[in-house]
Amino acid sequence: MQLKLKLSQGELTIGSWITLGHPAIAEIMAAAGFDWLVLDMEHSVLELSEIQILIQVLDGQQCPAIVRLTSNHPDQIKRVMDAGATGVMVPMVKSAADAKAAVQGVYYPPRGQRGVGLARAQGYGARFQQYRKWLEDNAVIVAMIEHVDAVNAIDEILAVDGIDAYIIGPYDLSGSMGRPGELDHPEVQSAIAQVLEAGQRSGKPGGIHVIEPNQEELQRRIAAGFNFLGYGLDIRILDSLCRSHMQNIRAGL
Repeated sequence: MQLKLKLSQGELTIGSWITLGHPAIAEIMAAAGFDWLVLDMEHSVLELSEIQILIQVLDGQQCPAIVRLTSNHPDQIKRVMDAGATGVMVPMVKSAADAKAAVQGVYYPPRGQRGVGLARAQGYGARFQQYRKWLEDNAVIVAMIEHVDAVNAIDEILAVDGIDAYIIGPYDLSGSMGRPGELDHPEVQSAIAQVLEAGQRSGKPGGIHVIEPNQEELQRRIAAGFNFLGYGLDIRILDSLCRSHMQNIRAGL
C-alpha cells in the first residue's frame, strides 16, 4: 500500500534516518522492513548527487524515500522531487504560511508553484504526464514541528491542505524553549502533548523521532497515540549495536 494512503488511513508506520552516503546502508535499512526512510540533508554531509543514488536504491527496495531538507526553499524542494523522492520533510515549519509554502513547492500549477522540468522523476522526459498523476496520488509532505512557535500555531499548520503528516523534532523544540536537550522537562513534555492532541483533533498522523534505538521508548510513543514514528538513525543504530555487542563480549571473557 502507498505511504500516502497509509497516512490518510491513520495506519502506524515506522521509519528511520539515513545520514551516511553509502548505497549499502540504504539497501540494508530498506531490506530490514522500515515503512519509509528519511535521507537527511540537514544534519549530514549528504549532497544532492548522493541523494539521487540513495533514492534509486530505495526505489529498488520499494521503500519510500523522504528527503529532509535544509530549509523550506522551493528550489531545493524542486530538485529533490525531480530526483525521484517520494516526498519531503520540511524543517522549522512555524506557521500555516510555512506549511503552504512547502505544499506550493512540491506540486505543479494550478495546485502549486513548482517549476516544470524533466529529470529522473519524470522518466528523463518520457513519462511527464504519468508523473503528474503519480505526484497527486503519492507525494508526501511532512511538517517538522520543532519550535515553540509551531506548537502555538499547531492547529493552523495541520489544517493546511497538502500536509500529510507531522513529526516532532524534540531537540530543536527543547532548544527553542530555552532547554536544549532537556527532553524530559515538564514544559517540553507539555508542548509535545499539545502537538499530539492537535494531531488527534485534526486527524493528521504524526509522531516523534525516537533518536536512540530504544524499543521501550518506541512502544511508549505508540501507546501515547503517535503513529508516524522515526526510530533511530543509521549512525546511532550502528554505534549502539557495536557498543552493546562489545560490552557483552568483554563481560564474558
